[in-house]
Amino acid sequence: MVPLASTTVSKQRSERRISVRLPLKVRGRDAHGLAFEEDTSSENLCRSGAAFLTHFDVAIGSDLEIRIPFSQYASRRAQPERFGGPANGNRFVGARINESDFATQGRVVHVCDSQSAGEKLVGVQFTGPRFQRVFRSESAA
Repeated sequence: MVPLASTTVSKQRSERRISVRLPLKVRGRDAHGLAFEEDTSSENLCRSGAAFLTHFDVAIGSDLEIRIPFSQYASRRAQPERFGGPANGNRFVGARINESDFATQGRVVHVCDSQSAGEKLVGVQFTGPRFQRVFRSESAA
């Protein structure tokens, strides 16, 4: 007989996570409702989600926008240009997103303290487009 906890975990994680550091731009609202935008990097990812470190206090269930810039231009670029003020719905409106960039939305499903002081490890499940690129794990390199 398989323990219930193991069954639950296997249902939640039907895809293998890959330990890979990719630059991320994360945008959303913290637990106090304040808008934030942060450049960080992934700790791991799979087609349906990612984990990353953040300095912001985000609540489980929060919706975030996530962008992975693949072009050198995008990863070195400053903040996205904003047009239209708050009416744009806090999207990456006006950002010159390269065709090879990946942009999606995600829901926070896990938050825990990280080993780095002042940072949290956040796990998100993509609610928008799924990640389609394939990478080899850094631990396998």
